[in-house]
Amino acid sequence: MKNIIAILMLFLAYALLMLMAVPAGTSKQQTGPKPQDAGKPGVPYWHVWTDENGVSHQDRCELTNGFKYESIAQGAAPSWVYRLGAPAKRIVVMNLPAGWVGEWHENPEPQWIVPLSGRWFVETMDGHRVEMGPGELSFGNDQNTKPDALGRKGHRSGTVGDQPCTILMVQVDQKPVNCQPCQLKYSGTWIL
Repeated sequence: MKNIIAILMLFLAYALLMLMAVPAGTSKQQTGPKPQDAGKPGVPYWHVWTDENGVSHQDRCELTNGFKYESIAQGAAPSWVYRLGAPAKRIVVMNLPAGWVGEWHENPEPQWIVPLSGRWFVETMDGHRVEMGPGELSFGNDQNTKPDALGRKGHRSGTVGDQPCTILMVQVDQKPVNCQPCQLKYSGTWIL
């Protein structure tokens, strides 16, 4: 069973990498009616970011304006597709044991993080703690923080409860700049 789960997680990671690597506008738009009873969707996410003073924060944001009603591949029925601007650098799957805590650290790369099973928390330097479960989305962008009076830099994270937590991370291939909440910017290029 563990082998099947590992294979499924690797397949999911590969599919996400391929989805993020497809340049915008490369899929042929299908004709057909758009959903009549729903507008463009929104996908909520937590944004862990660094302000101009080097302090990390996290805010609830939503992916909204980038959705296009199109086919993801020739022959596939159209759906709402959001293509992020920054390409994927690598995909990492981590299994955090129950009780695991990663003391104060920055995200190693700007990265999308999705818990696949279990629950985990992220606490930023401003004291904001968020707990997330399967399917919730976070963007870790707290590089360039400065140690505070207590020596904290970046964020703390860890598992919640008595179960392990498996997370999928999609690291993007750009270096970040300090930014504002809900605005993901890399070296002058907006990815949202």
